Amino acid sequence: MVILTLNCGSSSAKYQVYDWDNKDVLSVGVVERIGLEYSTIEQKSTGKPEYEAKFSSPTHMEAIELILKMLVDPQYGCIKSLDEIGAVGHRVLHGGEYFKKSTLVTDEVIEKLKEIIPLGPLHMPANIMGIEVARKLMPSVPQAIIMDTAWHQTMPEEAYMYAVPYSWYKDYNVRRYGFHGTSHLYCAKRAAVLLGKENKDTNVIILHIGNGASACAVKNGVCVDTSMGLTPLEGLVMGSRSGDIDPAIIPYICKNLGVTVEEMDTILNKKSGLVGLCGKSDRRDVHQAADAGDKFAQLAIKMECHRIKKYIGAYAALLGRVDAVVFTAGVGEMGEHIRRGSLEGLESLGIKLDEAKNDLSHCRNAETCISADDSPVKVFVIPTDEELVMTEDAFALMNGTYDVHTNFHYTFEDPAYLNKARERGLIENLKKKPELQSIIVRPQL
Repeated sequence: MVILTLNCGSSSAKYQVYDWDNKDVLSVGVVERIGLEYSTIEQKSTGKPEYEAKFSSPTHMEAIELILKMLVDPQYGCIKSLDEIGAVGHRVLHGGEYFKKSTLVTDEVIEKLKEIIPLGPLHMPANIMGIEVARKLMPSVPQAIIMDTAWHQTMPEEAYMYAVPYSWYKDYNVRRYGFHGTSHLYCAKRAAVLLGKENKDTNVIILHIGNGASACAVKNGVCVDTSMGLTPLEGLVMGSRSGDIDPAIIPYICKNLGVTVEEMDTILNKKSGLVGLCGKSDRRDVHQAADAGDKFAQLAIKMECHRIKKYIGAYAALLGRVDAVVFTAGVGEMGEHIRRGSLEGLESLGIKLDEAKNDLSHCRNAETCISADDSPVKVFVIPTDEELVMTEDAFALMNGTYDVHTNFHYTFEDPAYLNKARERGLIENLKKKPELQSIIVRPQL
């Protein structure tokens, strides 16, 4: 039996097929440019040639139809029949106050998700569309939703409430929800394994740094605070999002520029952050420009690292004891300059980076330790695996064995767990950079 996971954005659909019996990834792919003049698909199935093509996809219906067709394609696919799909897991941005954990999809669940659209207007419509299309194309297959906000439901009131009129929370659900939950869950539990500790005894600070970025404080194995808020706009400096700003800036600029609240929302979400500072959002482009002497790119990097460092310090104070700082997601896993800038000068907190180890850690197939040998606080780079969390939740829901993460055991919590696809990739990485082996962390069995 296989599990299909879908992550539908406004103009994209990412997917993965996982062989549950053999615990291995069979295929990964993405459809992009949905709704534009043409769409593209890229798919890679284990042991098969890579498939790339352009096609017409006015809506997610055509995109998912092609995905299902390609999964059973004799030359490029990974399964013989769609009947092999036992469940589908859907990533959903927002669970609001309704969904505290993953759940099976029903008509009532979809109606509740539609009620939450105002809390995530940029993402929720596409999430819901993907679910409805998948249900229509695979009506007999159980469908599950995995919310980005669920992991953060353990935050205490003092962390998730805002100091605004209480009626805003009561009447309009205004509170901190947090996002990147599946990533933070995976990394928190993997960090506990690498530390040789039980989840309930583990305190870590997780930094999910990608185009979107968020920090999470984990105390005794559960989330107690996070940087994103009602929406994914709050917190760290991101690719195109501002992160934390003085709220008074909004009416001030609206008045001076003559823009509407809706236009300001677009500016803060799509025209701010790194792209607003230096015109580039991809960290590789920003880094290259900074090295070439671009002062705006240099400032952008300094601001991003400064903001991350502030959150590390705040969360260290909140946790009292920090066992590890974890970097994850595209930039966290591959951006050694961001890790370096974010940790510089934190020796007083017990965080000591090893520069040579940090420079070596440029790999998405291995968990590495980049802290100095005498650092009281470990610094890990843990490649995230949100799809695996989605897969395991979907299977458990279908099987009737699912529960909240504090009462549920994931396969990747076992010290003996291996990601087979990453192990294959690591072999190739080590051929090119054998010294990488020196910083790879293997749990004690």
